[in-house]
Amino acid sequence: MPDSLDAELATLTDEEPVSASSQPAAEQAGGRQRPALDLLIWDAPNIDMTLSTVIGARPTAASRPRFDAIAAWFVEGAGDPSAPDAPEVEACVFANIPPQPGTLQRWVEALRGFGYSVFARPKSQPDDDIDQDMLDHIAVRSHSHRLRRLVVFSGDGRNFAEPLEQLVRGGTQVVVVAFSEVAGYAISSDLLQFIDIEDVPGAFVEPLDRVRLDALPPDGAWLRPTRSLRDFVSSFNARRDR
Repeated sequence: MPDSLDAELATLTDEEPVSASSQPAAEQAGGRQRPALDLLIWDAPNIDMTLSTVIGARPTAASRPRFDAIAAWFVEGAGDPSAPDAPEVEACVFANIPPQPGTLQRWVEALRGFGYSVFARPKSQPDDDIDQDMLDHIAVRSHSHRLRRLVVFSGDGRNFAEPLEQLVRGGTQVVVVAFSEVAGYAISSDLLQFIDIEDVPGAFVEPLDRVRLDALPPDGAWLRPTRSLRDFVSSFNARRDR
């Protein structure tokens, strides 16, 4: 979650994206019309944790994703909003909220102002999670709408790989957006589409301090350590001597 909300909000715009479409808007199901839907799901704890992993440091406002640019990219992918068969678009951020939320209230309100729905669950225990809440919401939308396109921002293959592949088998286009370093489940899948989050246009104010193994320069690259060698050995010896 943001540690410098004022700086982060300075990178965001007040413009609201326009919904759009390119596929049939409804299908007959049980005597009723189900409207087509493009749905975005954002796993905030996972994206925040994996971002820290890939850059080897705590994220700053400059290294956090821009939700305005991501909304624009997602809505643009839905197609022409004036088309008669335009789908609905919905973007949802799922977040764990600690007992002392601090600036998270303003972060949540900023997201809502950009057109995102936010599901906020209290985090009272270290293992409190929101994965099932995300899967439940996807299931609800799969029944209320014809889920045309699902974009999931998460590197959590343990919980998402099987249900997402099942949706593809049912006719939904599923795109996983995460960091290539931690999204092997999507990269190796024959059914899921994968996009590195840094490849989303405008997603970051400046390039992240990372070297992607899927985009190495021809002459190779040095990957610097993210921790001092002496510090690591010191902690290793401490654990071994217990």
